[in-house]
Amino acid sequence: MNILFCGDENAEDGVLISTLSLLKNSGAKELHLYILTMEAHSDERKYHPFSEHAADYIRSLLVKANPNNTLELIDCTDLFIKQPPTANMNTRFTPYAMLRLFADELPQIPDRILYLDDDIVIRGDITAFYKQNIKGIELVGVLDYWGRFFFHNVKTKRVFDYLNSGVLLLNMTKIKQTGLFAKVRDMMQTKKMFLPDQSAINKLAVAKRVVLRRYNEQYRLQKDTKIQHFTTSFRFWPYFHTQTVKPWDVARVHSVLHLHEYDDLLNEYLKIRDNLKE
Repeated sequence: MNILFCGDENAEDGVLISTLSLLKNSGAKELHLYILTMEAHSDERKYHPFSEHAADYIRSLLVKANPNNTLELIDCTDLFIKQPPTANMNTRFTPYAMLRLFADELPQIPDRILYLDDDIVIRGDITAFYKQNIKGIELVGVLDYWGRFFFHNVKTKRVFDYLNSGVLLLNMTKIKQTGLFAKVRDMMQTKKMFLPDQSAINKLAVAKRVVLRRYNEQYRLQKDTKIQHFTTSFRFWPYFHTQTVKPWDVARVHSVLHLHEYDDLLNEYLKIRDNLKE
């Protein structure tokens, strides 16, 4: 199973937790992780890349579970400098979200790969999702929980077709044929957008498939959830507000979400984090 992550040093905790959840639920299957990172600066922030130290430790966990497992940390700084998302550099989005859009420029990225945001926890066996027939399909995902009500494809007149980009099964062969990622990169250079990379992917993809919510649960854990995505969501009680709780904020996972489903994983994560700091 090929897995793609992207991020700076702030993604290290999330990728560690996601990897632990993958190891728990992948059985004897091989895991091949690719982490895209870079040096980046904006007018407001200086970013630091995903560290070799963190990558080495996660790799050691993978190899301990299965000697055939691999992890490759890939520096995309030059690619980003060559084609930065100029119109969206000072929006709320982090430029690291764009890194997945360079996957078509990286020869080491396999033809089939599952992209995951760093706030993802794998809860069950996702083999069926990963191995589905994607011939002729650019990408496979789940409707965005909130965006599905507000964003629609005017050209195709489809009502519910706006995918959340946090979990995407990518057919790199098809993406290279259609030039999808190249077109998205071009759009992000010239057009300022809300949730720019997600919006551009949805606008420009010509062959996408929508699958069941269980493969990217963005609101609340369900009995059949296979992948839980800890996104920012809206809450209406006791008053209207947004709520953001990430899996590495273990205390708030318990106190705000009242969620103990992943205590074994999160306890292991906390133990590893404490050991790494010593």
